[in-house]
Amino acid sequence: MGRLDTLREFNLLSWMREERQSRKLILVIVFIALLLDNMLLTVVVPIIPSYLYTIDDAAANMAKNHTTASPHTPSGTFQTIVSLYDNSVRVTSGGPMDSTPIPLGQTQGVSSSTSALTPHNSTQPDCPKADDQLLNENVKVGLLFASKATVQLITNPFIGPLTNRIGYQIPMFAGFCIMFLSTIMFAFSSSYTLLFLARSLQGVGSSCSSVAGMGMLASVYTDDEERGNAIGIALGGLAMGVLVGPPFGSVMYEFVGKTAPFLILAVLAVLDGALQLFILQPSKVEPESQKGSSLWSLMKDPYILIAAGSICFANMAIAMLEPALPIWMMETMCPRKWQLGIAFVPASISYLIGTNIFGVLAHKMGRWLCSLIGMVLVGVSILCVPFAKDIYGLILPNFGVGFAIGMVDSSMMPIMGYLVDLRHVSVYGTVYAIADVAFCMGFALGPSAGGAIAKSIGFSWLMTIIGIVDILFAPLCYFLRSPPGREEKMAILMDSNCAMKTRSYSTQGNTEYEEMETEYDE
Repeated sequence: MGRLDTLREFNLLSWMREERQSRKLILVIVFIALLLDNMLLTVVVPIIPSYLYTIDDAAANMAKNHTTASPHTPSGTFQTIVSLYDNSVRVTSGGPMDSTPIPLGQTQGVSSSTSALTPHNSTQPDCPKADDQLLNENVKVGLLFASKATVQLITNPFIGPLTNRIGYQIPMFAGFCIMFLSTIMFAFSSSYTLLFLARSLQGVGSSCSSVAGMGMLASVYTDDEERGNAIGIALGGLAMGVLVGPPFGSVMYEFVGKTAPFLILAVLAVLDGALQLFILQPSKVEPESQKGSSLWSLMKDPYILIAAGSICFANMAIAMLEPALPIWMMETMCPRKWQLGIAFVPASISYLIGTNIFGVLAHKMGRWLCSLIGMVLVGVSILCVPFAKDIYGLILPNFGVGFAIGMVDSSMMPIMGYLVDLRHVSVYGTVYAIADVAFCMGFALGPSAGGAIAKSIGFSWLMTIIGIVDILFAPLCYFLRSPPGREEKMAILMDSNCAMKTRSYSTQGNTEYEEMETEYDE
C-alpha cells in the first residue's frame, strides 16, 4: 500500500508542472526542437537528388518513347528502360504512359539481359558520366536546398525583434506548427514545385524555433561559462539531427519509400509540440523587462559581424557539399542510393563530438582561438574531399569538416551572447536572429551558388574556392580575443558578486534591473 501511495503522489504531470520553470527542461525542449528541425533539413539530402533524377528520367524516357515507338507495337509487349542511377529497371507495357519502376531483384522474369546491364559497382562502364541531365540536377537540387535557408534569412530580422516584444514561448510553438505542416507536405508532394514550397515553408518554422530557442537559453543561463555549456548541448541536438537525417532518409527511401521517413518525423514533431504546450504555455505574452538594442546597431558592431562571418563561411562548406557531393558521387563512384546518405555520417558524428567537447573546452582555451583553428581545419578538410576515389576515401575529409564546424559553432554562438552583454543591452532575441541569418546565408548561398559553380567549372574547383575562403577568413577571429566593452558593462561583468550573474528575465517591469544597479553602486 505504501508503494502505491508513493506512486500516486509521484505524478509525471504534477512533477512537470512543478519543474515548469526549470532551466534543464527548457534546454531539453530546445534540444528536441533543433533535433527535429535538422533531421527534416538533412533527411532530404539523399532523397531529393535521387527522387528528382527519377522523375526527370521517367519524363525524358516517356518523351523519347513517344517519338520513337512504332505504331505497330502490340499492346501486350513489354519494353525495358534501364535507370542507370537508382539501379532499377523501368518496364513499359503497351505505351510510354504505363511506365512503372521494378526493383532489380524482381526483373529477371521480364528481361534477364537488361538487368545484367544495370550497374552495381564503379567497375562497370555504364555508370552515368556527367551527362547533361545529371549536371542539370546540380542547379535544380541546389536551388531547392537553398530555398529553406533563403526564406529563413528573410524571416529572421522580423522574428528577433518580435521575441523582444512578446517573449520566446509563442514563436517557439509557432515554429513547431509550421515545421509539422512542412513535414506533411514533404511526405505527399510528388512534384518539384510542391517540394520547393515545402522546403521554403520549413524556413519560416526554423527561423521561429532557432531564434526563440537560442534566445531563451541565453536568457536563463546568464553566466558565460554555463551559457556556453548549455548552447553546446543544444547544438548537440542540431548535430544529432544532422547525424541521423541522411542515413535515416536514404535507408528508409530505398527500402520503404519516400513518404515513410517524413511521416515518422511528423509523429515525433507532434510529441515535441505537446511538450512545448505543457511546459512553455505559449498562450502567455512575456515581453523582455528592458528594451534591447536595435537590429541596425548590432549589425554595425564589427565584432558581431566577425562572429557572424565565422558561422556563415564555416557552414557554407557543408552547405555546398550537401547538393553537390551526391551528384559528384554518381558521376565518379556509381553508388547505391543508401550510400548517398551514409557519405555524410562521418561529418555528422564529428560535428556531434566537436560541439560537445568544445562547448566546455572553448571557454578554457579561448573561444577566438577555438574558432580560428576550426576555420583553418574546415578549409583544409574541404580541399581534400575531391581526392577521394571511393566512399571510404570520403571518411577522413568529411570527419574533419564536421569536427571543425562543431568547433566554430560551439565557440561563436556563446560569443554572440557575450558580445551583447559586453557592448549592448542584455536582450538576446535580435543577436541570435543575426547568428541565424549568418547560418542561413551559408545554407542559402552554399547550395545555390555551389550547384551553379559545380556545373560550370566542376566539383573540384568548387571545393577549392570554399576551402581557400575559410582559410583566409580564419585570422579575423583574432580580433575576438579581447573585444572592448562599454565601461559600465565591463564593470558589471567583472564583478563576480553582482546580482546580474543570477538575474532572471521573468521579473515584472524594470525594478530588478534598477535594484541591481543600486546594489552595485553601493
